[in-house]
Amino acid sequence: MKVLIVYAHENPASFNGAMKDTAVEVLTAQGHEVQVSDLYAQGFNPVGGKHDFTELSGAEFYKYQAEQVAAGRSGTFATDVQAEMDKLVWADLVLFQFPLWWFHLPAILKGWMDRVLASGFAYGNGQMFDRGKLAGKRAACAITTGGPAAFYPDLAETLKPIMFGILYFTGLQVLPPFGAHAPAQADDATRTQMLADYRAHVEQLASAEPLQYPTMAEMGMG
Repeated sequence: MKVLIVYAHENPASFNGAMKDTAVEVLTAQGHEVQVSDLYAQGFNPVGGKHDFTELSGAEFYKYQAEQVAAGRSGTFATDVQAEMDKLVWADLVLFQFPLWWFHLPAILKGWMDRVLASGFAYGNGQMFDRGKLAGKRAACAITTGGPAAFYPDLAETLKPIMFGILYFTGLQVLPPFGAHAPAQADDATRTQMLADYRAHVEQLASAEPLQYPTMAEMGMG
């Protein structure tokens, strides 16, 4: 299996960093191929715009999504965007590792999704949800939170705007998420157990059953 880890934390000594390192260690030991997109280390620009393209389509009215479609046809995405797209094409599983900020993605990771999961590349022209352009690939979220587990009684529901609204929308089969709650407030023994739990979670990713979301037909969309 080919695994892309999209990692969004600026401090390699953070608990997110430890989780990322654990995932790399486990997956590599299992014989999987692993690439890491370390967004902060790469200096990834989260702001989409005209700089996403080496040339524009020439349309009289500039529209970002239309330019994405045009760039996909002409091969004119900027180098940083195309590099991440190439990793996505390569991967069988994409593991997103990030701290939950305001119950959502950090800006750098949201920007990665805005720019890389481009119209025409990841979705579009009726290809979305179970018919999305990334169908056949799998994705999983591994997060840390600032608050205790009681704040997030159903983690899959908390992450639904991300897992359903972004990942599944592009066709990815979404695996159950993993959450390490309030590691900054935990003692060493608790953090050690959290990493052990995450190790066990990663060990079974290859065989994990995806969450069941409605198909396009079930949503009355043909």
